[in-house]
Amino acid sequence: MEILQAIGNTSLVRLRKVAPKSCAPVFAKLEWENPTGSLKDRMARAVISQAEEDGRLRPGDTVIEYTGGSTGTSLAFVCAAKGYPIRIVTSDAFSQEKRDHMAALGAELTLVPSEGGRTTKKLILDMIEAARELSRQPRSYWTDQLNNHDSLAGYFPLGEEIWSQTKGEVDAFVHCVGTAASLRGIATVLKRHKPSVTIVAVEPAESSVLLGGRPGAHEVEGVGIGYTPPLWEPSLVDEIVPVTTAEAKAMARRLAREEALFAGTSSGANVVAALRVAERLGPDATVVTLMADSGLKYLSTDVYHGA
Repeated sequence: MEILQAIGNTSLVRLRKVAPKSCAPVFAKLEWENPTGSLKDRMARAVISQAEEDGRLRPGDTVIEYTGGSTGTSLAFVCAAKGYPIRIVTSDAFSQEKRDHMAALGAELTLVPSEGGRTTKKLILDMIEAARELSRQPRSYWTDQLNNHDSLAGYFPLGEEIWSQTKGEVDAFVHCVGTAASLRGIATVLKRHKPSVTIVAVEPAESSVLLGGRPGAHEVEGVGIGYTPPLWEPSLVDEIVPVTTAEAKAMARRLAREEALFAGTSSGANVVAALRVAERLGPDATVVTLMADSGLKYLSTDVYHGA
């Protein structure tokens, strides 16, 4: 078995403590079981493999990407396995652990300063422009995650896993929106199996642009870019739920202490939203969400530091 074959087939567990008994059962996919500790390993393998197949990425080329950390870590992991150099544009808005992990896997980092360690629309656009500049160098392949449709195929198996593990008994799927690729890929599969399944998108309440609000600063890493992502497909989404940074962090801490599930901030937001949906649907329904990444990526942040 090769290391890239270790991606996927993650566990699905039921939340026992944080979910009220009166609501629908809520299940979470433990995506931190992937090799780098996040669901992004799935898209990284897909985008690199497809670029190799159609000749956009050739031996000796350098991979370029802008990222909050998990995508960059996953790309650095795949590039290390396949022998490609990689240059990553990231920021101090994202945890030190993520930056250290990328560097440990061989990535060369370019840091773009943030406004007080928070994610803003300006920061995302500045990171994209920095990556665009790097991509102008010869023998470069820019994965450009916000516009890369190859990433969708990386999440189709995740949708199939959810369908199989619930034996088709899934009534709602709830997940945060960053690039929107994971939500769209999973929703595509689930809607094909069961058109009535409810797909719920989650976004930071401080930057609730999908609901028509103004972009704002927040601290839910990896999601809420401040504008509608190009891969967003509204026809697949039935509901949008805003969750505040404070709610997401508080739930991440609860998950660790009460469920023994050690996850990041977006996973906390996922569960906050999933519980709202589960309470509305009632005990006869089944709700699924994701533990998008591991809490090990956030130990230096205030999510767990001194919590």
